Amino acid sequence: MSASSINGNPAERPARPSLSVILITRNEADNIAACLESVAWADEIIVVDSGSSDETAAIGRRYTLHVQITDWPGFGPQKNRALDLATGEWVLSIDADERVTPELRAEIEAVLAAPAADAYEMPRLSSYLGQPMRHSGWWPDYITRLFRRGSARFSDVRVHEKLLVQGRTGRLRNHLVHYSFRSVEQVIAKMDAYSTASATAMAARGRSAGVGKAVLHGFFTFLRTYVLRAGFLDGRLGFVLAISNAEGAYYKYLKLAERSGRLSR
Repeated sequence: MSASSINGNPAERPARPSLSVILITRNEADNIAACLESVAWADEIIVVDSGSSDETAAIGRRYTLHVQITDWPGFGPQKNRALDLATGEWVLSIDADERVTPELRAEIEAVLAAPAADAYEMPRLSSYLGQPMRHSGWWPDYITRLFRRGSARFSDVRVHEKLLVQGRTGRLRNHLVHYSFRSVEQVIAKMDAYSTASATAMAARGRSAGVGKAVLHGFFTFLRTYVLRAGFLDGRLGFVLAISNAEGAYYKYLKLAERSGRLSR
């Protein structure tokens, strides 16, 4: 399948500004095809891959000629690399485990035909171990992903990056689908990676912690997820999510304590 056929026939597209879709990847062979299928209607697709050991890059090249292999500087810098390669008047940032629904596509194209803001946030419906989560702080989870090129950039941080917008941000009604955490192994792997990156970033800013702080952060994270954000309404997996969130917070501060030299005291 050619990139031109996937990106659509220009004569069939609605009269709207051009749209670039950007995404960063690493070992997303199980996700990337469905992701790119959901945005095949865009004018341009940019994939920046950080040296996948699976077929991610090869699959990406079936959908776009714009696949670049780079090192890994962190989430914010990597997304800015992808943004710098985009040429469309507007940009949609998406992750490989996310999907644009037909309803969201229609709303995006309608908004771009007559934009009233410089950026748009949209609700995101995420699943956890196969179950869509309607509570636990996961819904509606508004995220800003659509923006006029030149009006926004990602924060230059390794983890938990944010899109920094200059101008007005509007809101879309239709949701983005997010297939996160499909297995317990993936939950543990991401928790380990994110807690390490967060602890490293905090240590670089001069933060420190002890075991007590790690325990308290873990406890209050569970309380916030399961009780204050009504995670109990998500059933058994609401409890499991609250536990994994608590563990992530605990290990983040425990790793910071290790970097602070306070585990042996």
